Amino acid sequence: MKTHPYLRAYLAGIFVPTLVLPLILTVFFVIRFVLKVPVPIERAIIFPIAVVPTVFGLWNMLYLGSHERTHLPIGLHGALIPLFGAPLMALGGSCLGMVAFGTGGITYFQTILLPYALIAPLFLCGLAGYYLVWKYIVSFLNRVLGIA
Repeated sequence: MKTHPYLRAYLAGIFVPTLVLPLILTVFFVIRFVLKVPVPIERAIIFPIAVVPTVFGLWNMLYLGSHERTHLPIGLHGALIPLFGAPLMALGGSCLGMVAFGTGGITYFQTILLPYALIAPLFLCGLAGYYLVWKYIVSFLNRVLGIA
């Protein structure tokens, strides 16, 4: 099974977000319909459901293609996604009116305020999460599919 390594890398990359995003969608449904929090689900989750698996798959393809030159560990390679993704998401959210930057913090959907003091610790937790997912799960799938 040595044919089509980039297709196998793409499939290994999309595995994790394809399993996790429906769970996140369930949490959004509970928050919106059970707890009655006015968060517009369709604006908050539909775009990530479409984009995140594709980004993971393409990022794993990039890892497969660049690993011979960069020798970057897969966990560190995966932890780079938030470094590129967070500024792009902030810019896109601001342009679409989903995110507003104020003096006290960032406001999501005119309802949820995230103080600036929490952004750095949450971002570091996100980096650690991405590192662990890529180091253990995506690398395992790459080995199973014969591309590691």
